[in-house]
Amino acid sequence: MHPPQFTAAPSPTSGTERRPSMFDVIIAGCGPTGAMLAAELRLHDVRVLVLEKETEPASFVRIVGLHIRSLELMAMRGLLERILEHGRQRPAGGFFAAINKPVPKSLDSGHAYLLGIPQPVIVRLLEEHAIELGAQVRRGRAVAGFEQDDDGVTVELADGEQVRSRYLVGCDGGRSTVRKLLGVGFPGEPTRAETLMGEMEVGVPQEEIAATMARIRETQHRFWLRPVGVGVYSVVVPAAGVSDRAQPPTLEDFKQQLRTIAGTDFGVHSPRGLSRFGDATRLAERYRVGRVLLAGDAAHIHPPIGGQGLNLGVQDAVNLGWKLAAQIRGWAPETLLDTYQIERRPVAEDVLDNTRAQTELLSTEPGPQAVRRLLTELMDFDEVNRYLIEKITAIGIRYDFGAGPDLLGRRLRDIDVKQGRLYGLLHRGRGLLLDRTERLTVGGWADRVDHLADPTAALDVPGVLLRPDGHVAWIGDDQQDLDDHLSRWFGEPAN
Repeated sequence: MHPPQFTAAPSPTSGTERRPSMFDVIIAGCGPTGAMLAAELRLHDVRVLVLEKETEPASFVRIVGLHIRSLELMAMRGLLERILEHGRQRPAGGFFAAINKPVPKSLDSGHAYLLGIPQPVIVRLLEEHAIELGAQVRRGRAVAGFEQDDDGVTVELADGEQVRSRYLVGCDGGRSTVRKLLGVGFPGEPTRAETLMGEMEVGVPQEEIAATMARIRETQHRFWLRPVGVGVYSVVVPAAGVSDRAQPPTLEDFKQQLRTIAGTDFGVHSPRGLSRFGDATRLAERYRVGRVLLAGDAAHIHPPIGGQGLNLGVQDAVNLGWKLAAQIRGWAPETLLDTYQIERRPVAEDVLDNTRAQTELLSTEPGPQAVRRLLTELMDFDEVNRYLIEKITAIGIRYDFGAGPDLLGRRLRDIDVKQGRLYGLLHRGRGLLLDRTERLTVGGWADRVDHLADPTAALDVPGVLLRPDGHVAWIGDDQQDLDDHLSRWFGEPAN
């Protein structure tokens, strides 16, 4: 059963009455990024309308992976238990260029695993979460144009209807209409090689599949058959060449390519979903123009090697949500919204670079294969293996908050506190002062920042200030220094 197409949102807790078509934020696209962003905004009573051009959620059951940092974010918002029911856990290793190495020792997370979950399911769960919080979702409504002015954005839909909001966020994918209408460049490399991906049943024993896989993957790393259910396999195989991506591949296309590469089609039949993807790699020149912003695939695309795409978009949403809400609620420091691009665009640049590197390592050419063998040896060192896994899973990110201890700018793991676990205190999307000294206070910021005085917290510093996205914005025990950082991230104190 799909969520309703429209659910009324409650009125804001403050502000003047607006006509029904006026919103604080319109989001184009109800994929994982758009749905997560809508929920993040609703935590702060922002009136949100999500416009999705498709009338029904995608039915193609493609398994995607939630990496460690995304799992942590779901835990921060009280979503993880709901999501875990629908996924399968697997070790958090062997991601980088499909080089099979064990999980590094003692990864710094309480959620050190990969969760495989069908993409339509994670989209549905995030959409339901946004609707439960009061977001409006309208399906079958495509953005056709928009105009922005000093006060807001007027969005025109394909049927001619106009709606107005204070901000517009394009979460509408790699072919983003919002990005194109905004005139933001999307430089990078076009697709050079395509790969077929599908889920289907097979007609040969698992032992035969494993033996053939072992032989082929000695040189061809863009090839696998991996079980995803009883008798059902995920099949990935190189396509013959770049073709019209507007036309979905057929089962016969898969059989032909399997026979070409493996010498057998494994008796594949009864497909659950067939698709193709390319290795295009592009990054938006800007994430914001005035009152219009970009997030997720609308801002960056890259090959799915390492499974980072969905995770990168969801993490964009959590970074942007509280900042845009602060702007709308009127307490944001002057430059807070600008930090969205400042922080997230370099992260995307790094993801694009590591997928470029992984793509080269999948080549069958002698040079890349030699580099692959060398890197495989280097990954036997735990430090190298750990560095690459922390990069892929996004737990190695450190935003530049200025000089300070290494923890400054990093996310804080889900530590023990006297009320249970740290992430349980972040469900409302507010800041948090974790104070082991029992002397500090959030003062006039109590409407935006929670305070836990806990000398028993599993932390080796006197106190930390966490942003709503779980990143450490301040470390110390001096009240005046804390007040300065509260002002930096959470604006002026309330009177």
